[in-house]
This record gives sequence, structure tokens and C-alpha cells, in this order.
Amino acid sequence: MVTRAPSSSFPGRRRAARAARAEHHRPALAAYAVLFAAAVALFGIDPVLGAIATVLNVVFLLFFFRHLAFAISAARWAERDLAAPTVGAESFTPTIAVLVACKDEELVVDGMVAALLALDYPHEAMTVVVVDDASTDGTGARLDAWAAASPRLRVLHRAPGAGGGKSGALNDALAMVDADVAVIFDADHQPERSVLRRLVRHFRDPNVGAVMGRCVVRNGVESSLASTIFIDYLSGYLVNEYGRQALFELPAYGGANCAVRTDLLHSLGGWNPHTVTEDTDLTLRVLLGGHRVRYDPTAVDFEEAVLSSRRFWKQRYRWARGHQKCLRDYWRPMLASPHLTLAQKAETMLFLWVYHVPVLCGLGLLLISLRAFGIGGTSGITLLPLSALLFAGPFCELAVGLLLGRVERRAAWMLVGFIPAFGMSILTATAAYLDGMWGRRYSWSKTARSGATSAPAAPVPAAAAPATATVSFARRGVAA
Repeated sequence: MVTRAPSSSFPGRRRAARAARAEHHRPALAAYAVLFAAAVALFGIDPVLGAIATVLNVVFLLFFFRHLAFAISAARWAERDLAAPTVGAESFTPTIAVLVACKDEELVVDGMVAALLALDYPHEAMTVVVVDDASTDGTGARLDAWAAASPRLRVLHRAPGAGGGKSGALNDALAMVDADVAVIFDADHQPERSVLRRLVRHFRDPNVGAVMGRCVVRNGVESSLASTIFIDYLSGYLVNEYGRQALFELPAYGGANCAVRTDLLHSLGGWNPHTVTEDTDLTLRVLLGGHRVRYDPTAVDFEEAVLSSRRFWKQRYRWARGHQKCLRDYWRPMLASPHLTLAQKAETMLFLWVYHVPVLCGLGLLLISLRAFGIGGTSGITLLPLSALLFAGPFCELAVGLLLGRVERRAAWMLVGFIPAFGMSILTATAAYLDGMWGRRYSWSKTARSGATSAPAAPVPAAAAPATATVSFARRGVAA
């Protein structure tokens, strides 16, 4: 089925999105500058810089213990959970709407649709809606060809200027369906056949509002950067997300390979088109509503990593920009929430600060440089190499991720690639922070794909579609 969304869809939302992108926090920047200048005038430059260094060291120490706790919990329990038998996946089959937003995705859309149509779930309980968000390449035509070959696929064409980015496209798709659960994938994703059953089984618990699966990079051999991102994903999903669930029951809804109750989604007003990280935003709104997010590391989905530094910059800038905005928008409601314990509030604040930490790292490097020229006082806790611990924490997670992913031994050398990647993260997060505080306009920007590992090459009937994605290096990183 092919449907065209009216060009007038959500006009108020488009106006609100434009207004939201124009917000700024310049008075806060000015206040920081005035406070720093006043402190220097009162106490002198060296004591002030020494005090700042002390505060930074305390922050770095907190994040080190957080990384270490996640690494220990994953090393202790994750392998057992990965091998645990699937329970309750066959008998519980709520109605599902699989939603995907596509914009200029002709390089990957065929492999994605083939994988979705091959998912193991009762056909009568499953609807697949793919949104062509005003693509200018062959995405729309390829989707129409798939829809003609398979009546199970519904294609929605959005008009140019419909607005809202990925959130707007998903909201339009949500308005088309009547299902208990919405399951979201990105255009470059190719889920394993069992993903839907593994995700939705958690909704037996009425307190669960959303469920996140595990994403694995499938093109880790295409470039050195893709190999670095492959290892980063092992750490992020097998260690960081696992640790947040194991220790705090606070995993994040990740925006793809994830599921959410549609009635909850409607009550929250759908996905937020005012943000460029709709996943983090929805995570926080679900928690504030008194529901929980759950993480299932056995619900595996394969996606494509970016191959160039330019694409990496654009992707991580968007993540940082949106995540930092979520901190500004939600930190007060989170601290006041009656649905979270004190420990959960503390972890949520650390989670919201994740994309501010690289900014603090840049500030720390600046202080180190000034000390080399004799500027800046001694930190109050300078006897401990806390700045080094900030790097040690993530590397603990990366090492455990390699072990749990059963990656070949020589892949350990790829950890060296995280040194320039971390430097770039400092630059992207700092640029995002300054632009966000200054109020520079920014709208949702899609990640460009290579399509090198996407299959099949052309639309085919669903019966001929492959059941699973074919990968090489990435497959060795999956703990079955």
C-alpha cells in the first residue's frame, strides 16, 4: 500500500520546531564569564584555576567509578544473560507496528525492507510502515516496488517541507496504525529474525514502557574508523547499557531496534520534533511518566557505521547537540521526579552529562597547557592522577566489550584508534555545546550511508528475501 501524507500535516509542530531551534542561553554564558572574572579579581588567577582543576578531578573520578562499575557488572553477568534461553517469546504476541523513517536511503533500503519482511512474527499481528520523507533519490521508487511485491508493506510518502525530521516522519506513521506496540528501526538496519519476539516479551510487565535491543556494526572492515565504531558499539551495548540496567534498571531507549507502547506514546504526544535526539528525549519522558525502559542484549540488529571523519563529525555533533539540550530541558524535572530513587536520579544526571564530559576534558587539557607555562595553581587533589582515570574508565569498558564480543585477538590493537576518536569527540561536543548555548539554528540531519554491506541489491518479492544479514568482521563480535 502506498499513501501520501498531506503537505499540511502538523503545521503547528513545524512552527514550534522552528521556534525551539531559535532558543539560546547566552545570559548563562555571560554569567559564567562574569563569575570567572570576579573570582580572578578577588582571589587571583592561580587559585581560581586550581579550584577549577579540583572540581574537574572530582567529576572525572565519579565517571571513572561509573565506567568501572559497568565493566565489572558486564564481566560478571553479561555472558550468562546472553546465553540464557528465550522465555515467553512464543506465547505473547501483541499487535505490532514496525516503523521506519527513510530520507535519501536508496543505498540501504532494499536490505532493510527484506530483513523486515523476513521477521519471525505472526503476519496478522504485524504491520510494516516505511516513510519516504521527501527523498530526492530513488528511495521512494524502490519502496513502491517493494509495496507492489508485498501487501504486508505500507509506504507513506511525505511532502517536502513536512518538517520534524525523524520525529515528524515517525509521528505521521504512528497516525496510520492501530497496534499495541511500535517497533522502530533505522533505514540501514537489518534485524535478526527473532528480534520482535525478544523485544515485545518484556511488555508482559505493565511497568515497562519501552524496550531497547542491541545494535551491532556490520561493516567493521570497511575502514579503520568503522572498526573503531564496531568496538565502540560492543562496549556501548554489552557493557554500558548492560551496566545501566544491571545496576540501576535505567537503560536508554536508543531510537532504533527498540519498542514502545503506543498508548504510552500517544499519551506523551508522540516523538518530540523539537529535538534532534528523539531517543534520549523519549527515554526521559517515559521515566518521568513513571514507566521503565528495559534492555534486551539478545535482541540483535545489524547497522552500518560511518566511514569518514566528516560523517562521524556530523553524526556525533547531532548526538551531542540533542543530548545536551535534553540535559537543559529535563534535569530539574528529573531531580524532582517521585518515580526515581536517589541513586537512579544520580545515575540519570550522570547519563545526561555524558556529552558534557568531553567539553570538560577540553577544559582540563587547556588547564594542563597553562600549567606548562606556569599559569594556574595546584589542584587540591593533585596527588591522584584523576585525569588519567577518566581515560582508564572507558578503556575498561572497551576491553570488557572485546572479551564479551569474542572478537579476535588482533582487534585489541584497534583500541589505539580511540585516541584520535576521543580527540574528535572533544571538538564535536564543545562545538555542539557552544552552538546550543549561543542559539545557533540546527535541524535534524540524517547520516549518509555507504550501502556496501546492504543486500539484496534490488527489490524482490518477500518470499525470496534473505532471512538474516550477512556480515564478516561484525559477526565475530556477536556473542550468540
